[in-house]
Amino acid sequence: MSGILILTAVELEARVLARRLELPPITVLPFPAFGRGLLRVAPVGLRASLLVSRWPRLLAGFNQPLVISSGVCGALAPDLSAGDLVLPESVLGPSGERLNVTPTRHRQASDLGGSARGGTLVTSREVVATAAAKAALFASTGAVAVDMESSVILAHAAAAGCPTLVVRGVSDRANESVPLELIELITPAGKLRPVRALALTVTRPRLLPRALALRQATRRALTAVARVLAGLAASPRP
Repeated sequence: MSGILILTAVELEARVLARRLELPPITVLPFPAFGRGLLRVAPVGLRASLLVSRWPRLLAGFNQPLVISSGVCGALAPDLSAGDLVLPESVLGPSGERLNVTPTRHRQASDLGGSARGGTLVTSREVVATAAAKAALFASTGAVAVDMESSVILAHAAAAGCPTLVVRGVSDRANESVPLELIELITPAGKLRPVRALALTVTRPRLLPRALALRQATRRALTAVARVLAGLAASPRP
């Protein structure tokens, strides 16, 4: 049977989307995952580093589901704001390869996404954290936003014969930098380091306002993403 498989980078993204979509945990899996019926959400780590190992279990019971790379992204286009929705028609990989999403699915998502931004999203192997780095990447690629997983997810899904889509929300603007200390709170597997987070409140209290602002922006971004995902789940397959 077909279905929808939503893949995020970090566990927080998967948990927030699962709550918005009212999906319970899938307790039989040995890693965090959520789902009901033909709808499933799971993290695959930064740079999609856990995708290959988790793919067989995530695909169990599905027959070429729609695979959606989802979660947050960083804005490269200067006019994008935190919370804006990005629905790219194509993704540019780290080596310059271009991968297109499934056109019929993109049209369906665009109808649900209202004023969502289309265009190209670029996947980077490294975190693009500073305003200067974002400006340089925007100038060299023309991409509207950046993430670290979509090209990997799309390539793997396409090789398995699955239709693909990218639904991302902007967590930080092009002119905003994300402090390295906040980036390092997430493990490569996509989990939060709670002890380090608590320590930062004592050792780097000036980072707290930026951390809270980023958290709020991430929540807005994921709320926008969840609305589209809910619409896709409720719509018949085109």
